[in-house]
Amino acid sequence: MTNIQFEVNGETVQLAVEPHWTLLDILRNELNLTGTKSGCEIGDCCACTVIFEGRACNSCLVLAGELDGKTVLTIEGISDDGKLHPVQSAFVNHGASQCGFCTPGMIMASIALLNRDPNPSEDEIRLRLAGNICRCTGYTKIVEAVLVARNAMLTQGRAVK
Repeated sequence: MTNIQFEVNGETVQLAVEPHWTLLDILRNELNLTGTKSGCEIGDCCACTVIFEGRACNSCLVLAGELDGKTVLTIEGISDDGKLHPVQSAFVNHGASQCGFCTPGMIMASIALLNRDPNPSEDEIRLRLAGNICRCTGYTKIVEAVLVARNAMLTQGRAVK
């Protein structure tokens, strides 16, 4: 076992972990943050996307030892005092999720995109979300929701979390 300390959703966490554990394992099994979904576990589906050190990241590909001293933001950490993040609201209001399995990863990838580029084009949104597999929606409503969230955030002058 190895001791690590890192920040998850603004809170410092100290854990004894096995070196072969992934961030996905730790989030779901040790911290009970089950909003991050376990899909393929080889980095192909992006269902486990979180924001790691400010960038969208497949949590199934990050080993425990890489976490020490780092920051992680999960779907559980993006609301503000119980109020949905604008990307979450847009997904709900525009029918961007159906079964919901890919939704947390899609939302986290969208937030990471808007953190890096507050005004991406539709083509840029499609490109940045292309790795996130969704078997239900056909992506159109997802892209529309991200565009709506982008516009709302730009209008509000809101900084993306």
